[in-house]
Amino acid sequence: MANHSLFKWKHYQSDIILLTVRWYLRYNLSFRDLVEMMEERGLSMAHTTIMRWVHQYGPEMDKRIRCQLKKTNDSWRVDETYIKVKGQWMYLYRAVDSEGNTIDFYLSKTRDHKAAKRFFKKALRSFHVSMPRVITVDKNPAYPIAIEELKNEKKMPV
Repeated sequence: MANHSLFKWKHYQSDIILLTVRWYLRYNLSFRDLVEMMEERGLSMAHTTIMRWVHQYGPEMDKRIRCQLKKTNDSWRVDETYIKVKGQWMYLYRAVDSEGNTIDFYLSKTRDHKAAKRFFKKALRSFHVSMPRVITVDKNPAYPIAIEELKNEKKMPV
């Protein structure tokens, strides 16, 4: 990923930026935890700097490594939760397989069948995802509607 144009004019070296973003995305660490970890390694930075790196480089990392993810199995567990993103409340749709491997996630302002359908379409497009044999959902009434629409469009197995 070390495309030098992506890191042009950055104060820190690309490998430091990538390592910090990777640790944030992979492990359950806060930005302040990462500041402390970097200070132990002799680097001083603000937590907001790391936050900006995650916002800037996270999507690029996702795009480049998604095709190398471990293949998921065909038993999906899907739910959504309400989280605050940049001061605004959003719904985080997420799906994992029966072994806990992440299938995909999706942020939406709404919690309706259209958002659920967009989430399923996004998840089904991923390279590492097996077509679902069974989908376990919570009590959100939007999921059955979205799944039925996708089945009628032949985008999901019957």
